Amino acid sequence: MKIKRIFDLLERYRTEFSNKTDVFVAKEKGNWVKYSTKDYIENSNLFGLGLLKKGLKKGDTIATVSNNRPEWNFADIGMSMIGVIHVPIYPSISKDEYEHILKHSEAKILIVSDLELYNKLKPIADTIPSIQNIYTFDKLEGIKNWKEIIDLGKENDNEISRSELKTISDSITENDLHTIIYTSGTTGMPKGVMLTHKNFVYQMIYLDKLVSLDFNNSAISFLPLCHVLERIGNYTFQYIGLSIYYAESIEKVAENIKEVKPFVFVTVPRLLERVYDKILEKGKELKGIKKLLFFNAVETGLNFELTGKSIFYKMKLSLYNKIIFSKWREALGGNILMIISGGAALQERLAKVFTAAEIYIFEGYGLTETAPVICINHPNAVKFGTVGQKLAPEQEIKIADDGEILFKGPNLMPGYFKDDEKTAEAIDSEGWFHTGDIGKIEDLEFLKITDRKKEIFKLSTGKYVAPQVIENVMKESLFIDQIMICGENQKFTSAVISPNFEFLHEWCRRKKIAYRDNEDLVKKKRIIDRFMKEINFHNEKLGKTEQIKKIFVCADTWGTNTGELSPTLKLKRRYVKEKYQHEIQKFYKE
Repeated sequence: MKIKRIFDLLERYRTEFSNKTDVFVAKEKGNWVKYSTKDYIENSNLFGLGLLKKGLKKGDTIATVSNNRPEWNFADIGMSMIGVIHVPIYPSISKDEYEHILKHSEAKILIVSDLELYNKLKPIADTIPSIQNIYTFDKLEGIKNWKEIIDLGKENDNEISRSELKTISDSITENDLHTIIYTSGTTGMPKGVMLTHKNFVYQMIYLDKLVSLDFNNSAISFLPLCHVLERIGNYTFQYIGLSIYYAESIEKVAENIKEVKPFVFVTVPRLLERVYDKILEKGKELKGIKKLLFFNAVETGLNFELTGKSIFYKMKLSLYNKIIFSKWREALGGNILMIISGGAALQERLAKVFTAAEIYIFEGYGLTETAPVICINHPNAVKFGTVGQKLAPEQEIKIADDGEILFKGPNLMPGYFKDDEKTAEAIDSEGWFHTGDIGKIEDLEFLKITDRKKEIFKLSTGKYVAPQVIENVMKESLFIDQIMICGENQKFTSAVISPNFEFLHEWCRRKKIAYRDNEDLVKKKRIIDRFMKEINFHNEKLGKTEQIKKIFVCADTWGTNTGELSPTLKLKRRYVKEKYQHEIQKFYKE
């Protein structure tokens, strides 16, 4: 059947996957609990009916702040079928951001997942006049539960109500607003990106054509469903008919992957970097011939190319796939057919070594404003170091005179919610969306991202520096977790580094370096010298202007909860610059 609106997925399940018993699967009290096609259809319809009986109407908004779980989908589709706009919000943003989003979106209802989020958001919700009720997905004593809306739907589940529901659903078109996703942003308050049914449905259909998956396969979901990349992944997996397992938490992803044995998942490069670092750390613990074979395999993988390799190389790689890389695949459950990576630049070395290990990572590119897929590498067309080809023929990409990537296509947002000025800044009079990314087209069809337009800076020598390129090179070091490049209007490039403390502590143990705490550790000359050695090693891969001359190694682990990273794990440069302003100024005073 042809899908035009997101809630048409229910009819697709009814006709194509009617007997599916594991549409969604999640841990409840330690056990995996399955939800069938019947569960999905009934819960979504009853939630929609319940909202109608509560007086919600087309164009109203409901906000959710939740972990990934089946109930999120029931609520999402229930809202969708009556034209209520879903505003999903990250669970890890600041009080000011919550207040801004809930006020700006004029949310009528707020649904949170658990007691911790309820206690965090209830005082904020109480100050916002538009919010009529706050519910939880978890059943908690004395607090309104989302199932009260389902029960209200059950009480009013009759021919008249169903007819009313159908009339409203039939009136919703593919161009109607489906969701508002507030961009986490690295500066200022989030903007509300309006996305229609068509923005998502268009991509689902094309992505299904590109991926080699079917309804017998399973996926695991762990990126937040309020992240537009996970959102399109979630809808696409449903369109294909995959069983979707929701990880218990980001900390338990590795454990859950071994249990679920998924065929596919969506991720961001930072998580792949951590997986690779942990693999290397385990390799360093090996002894003798095992250690030698392990690092020979890694070296072989890092030199992988899709074409042009000798027969000897292929034989060697085949051997390593049997004795070394097979264990990597086992750690990911043993069934992985593909990993979709987006949200930031994937290091080319990771794409190569995982592909060599027969773990296929397909990197894509897009923004919240493009819902999100503009380009993607896929099983039929891959080029390392690029974000692939455009997703579909109807999309248009061009490179502006200053190198900025411009985009047109059916998945482009209609604009920012209640912000015509920002919309006009983003989409020009000819309909081109200005992505803010700098890039180029290679081999006539593959898009390569080089940096963010606003992040490129000029040294006092007149030379331009693209910080993301340097940061990605430096993060190849096991010692470095995060790094920010500095030097705007200065003579040379410098860096603030947040160490990979897990690896650093183990290295200190092996080297018998004593320290009181992280604050004491990063001040030791031996540690600073070791980091500078790492920097100098990787500097060899860079041009003279890009090479880092001075560093500050901080005692902090950067994260979303401490403010240095956005919820999508992007570096919040302005915040980091302000936090380490004194140390950065010292680079250039000496």
